[in-house]
Amino acid sequence: MDEEQYIVLEVRSADRTRRRGPASTGGPATAAVSVESLSAADAAEARRAPGVEVAPLLPMKLVEPVSTLAAPMPVSPGSAWGVDAVGAIDSPFSGAGIKVAVLDTGIDAGHEAFDGLRVTQRDFTGEGDGDRVGHGTHCAGIIAGRDFSGYRYAVAPGIDELLVGKVAGAQGGSTDALMKAILWALESGAHVMSMSLGLDFPGLVARWTQKGLPLQPATSRALEGYRDSLRLFEALGDVIRATGPYGHSALVIAAAGNESQRGADTPYTLGVAPPAASEGFIAVGALRRASDGALDVADFSNTGATVAAPGVDILSAKAGGGFTVMSGTSTAAPHVAGVAALWGESLLASARRIDIGLLHSRLTGTGQELPGIAVVDAGAGLVRAPQQPGGRPVERPPWERATGARR
Repeated sequence: MDEEQYIVLEVRSADRTRRRGPASTGGPATAAVSVESLSAADAAEARRAPGVEVAPLLPMKLVEPVSTLAAPMPVSPGSAWGVDAVGAIDSPFSGAGIKVAVLDTGIDAGHEAFDGLRVTQRDFTGEGDGDRVGHGTHCAGIIAGRDFSGYRYAVAPGIDELLVGKVAGAQGGSTDALMKAILWALESGAHVMSMSLGLDFPGLVARWTQKGLPLQPATSRALEGYRDSLRLFEALGDVIRATGPYGHSALVIAAAGNESQRGADTPYTLGVAPPAASEGFIAVGALRRASDGALDVADFSNTGATVAAPGVDILSAKAGGGFTVMSGTSTAAPHVAGVAALWGESLLASARRIDIGLLHSRLTGTGQELPGIAVVDAGAGLVRAPQQPGGRPVERPPWERATGARR
């Protein structure tokens, strides 16, 4: 029987391994990812081993922005609408002491947006450091870009270090690159991870049809791969959570995807896909500003989000210099990562440590419900930054100040 490329995730612990769920009750879990050439029978046999998950090596694609526009350089003090919407402009926190990993297309580390910021790069694509696509640079700028001429466009500009894992290049990426990057970021001390990638299901179907399989069995095999990959990402999430009580853990944030068409002649929505759909990951939906100043779900935003954030007409750094405007759930996810960094700093200030479970609760539990937007589209609502006593109250967000509406 023909062999295929499979990802093998092996979970180990100090005491014992377990096939599902956290790998240990008495010590930190560790994991190793490898790519093996296996027959279907060999893969089935490997799955029977304790602490082992196996899935086909699948292509991954960037959660592409639905639009990219040229943007003028900011020339006067002010702030981007997304920074204001999440309350970051009023927060006493800037992300100091927090380490964030951006798992994307790399970064233009020489861009002025990152002057003075420590950037640690790791390439998982074989393409080399840098950002040929421009997407990772834009997302990194939303999280931690430095103010330009007094204009603030980043949610957490005081972050000390960015870990930049390049998991997608000009030719896309694969699931093993993302999984290795997640483990690298965890081992490197990331408190928060931000990613804007999804499984390339059509690409997987095409791979098998190009090998001669008819469309129906190729689609069936792709569905099996999708299911196995979901389990694999969930097992990786278990490792991250199981590490928390005994060592370093991290909050993993992922874009929900841009495949919905709410404004089409025949409107439709699609659900969030892995890795954002995996248990333990925070899936992010995108919001836009309506003509009356209120917030609404973006037409392209997939359903099943855990939280929501600004994702339309977002200004940030452009690879090669200058600025650009993008729209997509991939620009909403770094807003959430930035807010998570602010909450992380607030936990450091009060408890001198970051409990990831508590960070998750702060981020999701303080979300602002949005009038007229279903829970399936925005989850816990618009993420909100921690505020200081005497500052603008959390229950009075920017669009309510503009419209006079109150909940």
